[in-house]
Amino acid sequence: MTFLVDAVALEAELASDRPPVLLDTRWSLSGPPGREVFAAGHLPGAVFVDLDADLASPPGRGGRHPLPDPSRFAAAMRRAGVTLDRPVVVMDGREGSQAARMWWLLRHHGHDDVRLLDGGLAAWADSGGDVATGEVLPPYGDDGPPDGVRFTADLARLPVLDAAGAAAMARDGVLLDARAEARYLGRTEPIDPVAGHIPGAVCFPTLDLVVPDGRFLPADVLRVLFAGVDVRPGTPVGVYCGSGVTASHEVLALAEAGIEAALYAGSWSDWITDPARPVATTER
Repeated sequence: MTFLVDAVALEAELASDRPPVLLDTRWSLSGPPGREVFAAGHLPGAVFVDLDADLASPPGRGGRHPLPDPSRFAAAMRRAGVTLDRPVVVMDGREGSQAARMWWLLRHHGHDDVRLLDGGLAAWADSGGDVATGEVLPPYGDDGPPDGVRFTADLARLPVLDAAGAAAMARDGVLLDARAEARYLGRTEPIDPVAGHIPGAVCFPTLDLVVPDGRFLPADVLRVLFAGVDVRPGTPVGVYCGSGVTASHEVLALAEAGIEAALYAGSWSDWITDPARPVATTER
């Protein structure tokens, strides 16, 4: 089973009698705003989903991007046209590190047919796909489309870690840190007020899981890479990053390799809200 779709296959699906819902969630900490980037170019028919407003709760003790309230998330998805009986394809500009958060949330809350456009808008454009411009308003109200099985986000079915669970995973399983090595080692910290990593965590940058054009490495290659840090099917494994967004990208890569992983949704930005929690700055 794959959770990815390439641009050529997606183009064929969009021409079918059951095209997927297209959701675009481009975001950058340093800007420009994702909505502006979306308006400058996106897949025809795609709807923009705001990461801060729709895929996270306000920053606070739970970190910079806590999981959103399920009812608010469900309403945002319904406004965009999501129903439980229609496939969904999520995307961002290239490697999927933002779109994977929406992939994870939709699956967590009960949608069985969600895939990520491998390589994002860049791959679509490189394949010769049409690119539209301009703002696209969500096509429906809070109740969603008048037909189809209503998406409600009543379920919570994927494994999630809190800070205590992350510490236990680092001790008893494998806890992967999806950030760049320099942040893991505390040599630099451009975002959060404390540098370092959770003691016992293994540095495994999520961008090492994609090729230069942003597409994921093949599943067999991913399995070999994860085996190199003792992660195989059946291994208890969790993933965190800075705020729980790019960690979802690594969870997706693990799923492609046939490995279920728990997401520490609050991630490092939650861990450091309690000064009593230990901080490491050396290798595991």
